[in-house]
Amino acid sequence: MSDPQIITGTIANAGRLDKVLSENSDLSRARVQSLIADGKVVVDGAPATSSSTKVAAGMAFAITVPAAVEPQARPQDIPIEIAFEDEHLVVVDKPAGMVVHPAAGNPDGTLVNALLHHCDGSLSGIGGVARPGIVHRIDKDTSGLLVVAKTDAAHEGLAAQFAEHSVHRRYLAVCGGHPNPSEGTITGRIGRSEANRKKMAVLEKNSSRGKHAVTHYKVIHRLESSAAIECRLETGRTHQVRVHCASIGHALLGDPLYGSTPRPLKSVLKSLNFQRQALHAAELGFLHPLTRKTVKFEAPLPPDMRELIDELTRCNR
Repeated sequence: MSDPQIITGTIANAGRLDKVLSENSDLSRARVQSLIADGKVVVDGAPATSSSTKVAAGMAFAITVPAAVEPQARPQDIPIEIAFEDEHLVVVDKPAGMVVHPAAGNPDGTLVNALLHHCDGSLSGIGGVARPGIVHRIDKDTSGLLVVAKTDAAHEGLAAQFAEHSVHRRYLAVCGGHPNPSEGTITGRIGRSEANRKKMAVLEKNSSRGKHAVTHYKVIHRLESSAAIECRLETGRTHQVRVHCASIGHALLGDPLYGSTPRPLKSVLKSLNFQRQALHAAELGFLHPLTRKTVKFEAPLPPDMRELIDELTRCNR
């Protein structure tokens, strides 16, 4: 178990304690209230006893956030699509709607639960009890390829390649509007949005926060008020394709967090019951960490995205 996190600082603006501390940390207001109730908050050297206490600017605070207790993932007999497997690693074509590993709100039914059953528990231990074998992730509502390590040696070798940005990753997506130019590169530091902590955002160029991110995009087909595009990633940041496309005014269709579906397309998505971001991890390539051979895998578009593109093509005629 990791050590508790201690957040310290100085209150910038006077106000109600829970609201002020939420604004001065990465914690939600509800989380702050819970920590105050548990005696984990100190203001000007004294334990805080009430969330509604009024505090003044300039007062010092310290918040002790207990280390999260990872849930113990258990094997579950859940069908998964295997693109490749050997004694060192497994490449999975993950369906949309499946969470990669257990976490708060998703204790089971995840890809890790399925893999523990499929591999009879033989996954790398580097990821911990909740994330065995997990080297990288794709969002719950993104479909497509990801590689999982069975052994620690494979995990370390793959993690090094992801850190070096040498892994080949090609995504297929459907965005709103028609990007102009039809081919280009989006560069921008990606970090947590200050306006909404659940979202990521492209930060100012001179920001000290976030991480450098690069996405190369290309329009494949012009569709009705939209476009099918491919995105090749130089880096792999949280929500990178979704954030970068939204930053140039072409958010992915169906994206509940970063997009606003163009009015003419809302009825199309509704008629198809399409309720996720239109994003698919179509290609994944890397140097096999044990055999040292270059390998590359492809996953066809899932039926829901194929149906969406076909319908938008028909509407564009």
